[in-house]
Amino acid sequence: MPLALTVGCTFGFETPQPVSAVLQVAPSGVGHEVRGERWDTGADHHGYRDLYGNRCERLVIPAGTSRIVYEAEVELASPRDRIESGTPETPIMELPDEHIAFVMPSRFCLPDELGHEAWQRFGDLAPGWERVQAIVDFVHDHLEWVAGSSNPWTTAVDAYRAGQGVCRDFAHLAITFCRALNIPARYVFGYIPEIDVPPPAEPMDFAAWFEAYLDGEWHTFDARNNRRRVGRVVVGRGRDAVDVALITTFGAVTLTEFDVRAG
Repeated sequence: MPLALTVGCTFGFETPQPVSAVLQVAPSGVGHEVRGERWDTGADHHGYRDLYGNRCERLVIPAGTSRIVYEAEVELASPRDRIESGTPETPIMELPDEHIAFVMPSRFCLPDELGHEAWQRFGDLAPGWERVQAIVDFVHDHLEWVAGSSNPWTTAVDAYRAGQGVCRDFAHLAITFCRALNIPARYVFGYIPEIDVPPPAEPMDFAAWFEAYLDGEWHTFDARNNRRRVGRVVVGRGRDAVDVALITTFGAVTLTEFDVRAG
């Protein structure tokens, strides 16, 4: 059955001078319908779509103390994650040209550095859905979720060696192993409401997961949660987190308030 959700976020800023910024917080892609949305900010702003089709908002953060609130009413046609066991991989020579970038190294996903580990651990497994799930299982067990354990420069290799990270590190490491095996994989982030799951220990935040390209379609996998979730609302997709930054500022800004809502 379709699912109606309200998603949104709040930012508080302090800056000594006006600063140009790009926010990426609005739902993007297919599979949902935005029934209504609002921006609460005193700044002029306008939207555009980036190279991956993600919705972005350009604005100027005014000098002094300011606050930005975004909220959207969204309806999801198929809110529950699908499990499609037995789905085969797409041979590398049959990949669409536009998907070749998703088997290449990127800023945070380094299949060239972890290729040996990937083939040692997963190379003997039958190609397809079950091999991607084996990668997800390994990453879920190998990494411990620790708030603040990584920074904006932490790569998949750093997280693998440290054995800990946050949700973006789980996604980056799983993507890296997939790409090392010639499975196209892309980074996804967005809102996930707390539906049919135990309450988390940490406050609600934006979540990161990934999609693997199997048998001609993109499929959702989540190394952080490693369970079916209900109500994912995609905000952005890209090669890794550098392509879908939550906020990009072109000047010094102090974040004084941050809140995420989905439900």
